[in-house]
Amino acid sequence: MNIRLLAILFILTVFIMPVSGQELITLQSAIDSTLENNLQIKEARFRAALTDQDVLQSKMNLLPSLGASAGGRLSGGNYFDEKTGKVGNTTNKSVDGSLSLSVTLFQGFQRINQIRANKLLLQSDQSYVDQMEYDLVLQVFTTYIEALTHKELWSASRQQLALSEEQLRVEEINMEVGNRTLADVSQARSQVASDQLNITTSRNDYELSILNLKQLMEIDSEKEIVLESPNVEDVEALVANYSAVGVYDKALNFFPEIRMAEYNTLAAEKDVDIARGRYFPTLSLSSGLSTGYTSSYLDQNGAIFPFRQQLRDNYSRYIGLSLSIPIFNNLSSRIGVRKAKIIYENTKVAEKQSKNNLNKIVNQAVLDLNAAKQRYESSEEVFTSSRETYKVFQERYDVGLATSIELNTAQTNMNKAEFDFINSKYNLLYRTKVIDYYLGNEIRF
Repeated sequence: MNIRLLAILFILTVFIMPVSGQELITLQSAIDSTLENNLQIKEARFRAALTDQDVLQSKMNLLPSLGASAGGRLSGGNYFDEKTGKVGNTTNKSVDGSLSLSVTLFQGFQRINQIRANKLLLQSDQSYVDQMEYDLVLQVFTTYIEALTHKELWSASRQQLALSEEQLRVEEINMEVGNRTLADVSQARSQVASDQLNITTSRNDYELSILNLKQLMEIDSEKEIVLESPNVEDVEALVANYSAVGVYDKALNFFPEIRMAEYNTLAAEKDVDIARGRYFPTLSLSSGLSTGYTSSYLDQNGAIFPFRQQLRDNYSRYIGLSLSIPIFNNLSSRIGVRKAKIIYENTKVAEKQSKNNLNKIVNQAVLDLNAAKQRYESSEEVFTSSRETYKVFQERYDVGLATSIELNTAQTNMNKAEFDFINSKYNLLYRTKVIDYYLGNEIRF
């Protein structure tokens, strides 16, 4: 018994203590690394940044447009000089400059509604970023829990192997002195082989989960990491009585996917107003300044007037209003309104669908939590019972009242019950945190 206990303690020590050079990864550090390095989140943030520029551009469209122009020209042969109003037949040099300003005073409120629509689209894109972050946090937590589950299964498999190897050693000694048969030794060897297979399976599952976690974190797959193991012995104490209706009502008020659908609906409604704005006239104001210089502008003595004087003499300005009234444009305005209304109705359906999906998911999550709690309680009871049964058969076997087949069967049942208990324990922890996810609580151990 002492040898068996020492073997188990040695295995636990080797398995639990981080190897030198390994980086300890907590759940929070895994989440932070994923949110910082994930490429899809970066793309979503760039998308939101572009929409933010659309908002800025739509605001700037309310401001007047101001432009300036300047140019020079060298003319020869017969030409008409606009500045002097004369026809000439000599080489002429001219310089022109102008400054113009235009502003749209009214356009059916299209520009105002475009600003509002772009703001709503920006909020939708920001909600999309939040939703991606939420989904990634849950995905990281799921992978982290899977890795911890397989890690504990691996540890349990190694403990079981230690017990089986010790049992095989005792059987071989007893067979040498004639107290056991070859069949007893074969049974013990079969149990060792079965436990070795469990170790291989759980180790492979653990390494695959670690690889998946590294990929989520966007870190080198060759980097050695070890996960922080939380204290989940009292996991049942974490479980509260949740109402699916209560969880859904709270999730409905903050869940990013719902916010995104609502903003898309409101933006589509503004697009209908924008389309209706094309029915209205467009009123614009424009004004400008201009001046110029020409070598054909001569005084009484035939000398060219000075450059500055010509700029003053040729100076002109204007201001004007223009009204554009849509009368018939091949029904494009009416069709545009109809299409905008169809898109608006479609976004309302999409919003309703998102809320229905959330309701189904929340109800399923609450059911899964209740089922996980019942499974945990049952598996704990089965594991306790099977462990006691194994101890009884071990004592009976030691005094020759039980066969090796009965002992191995009891050990196999105990091993399976332990695996089921470990799975149910982490599954209950996972289901509890999923409810926290829909309640908007931070996922942590």
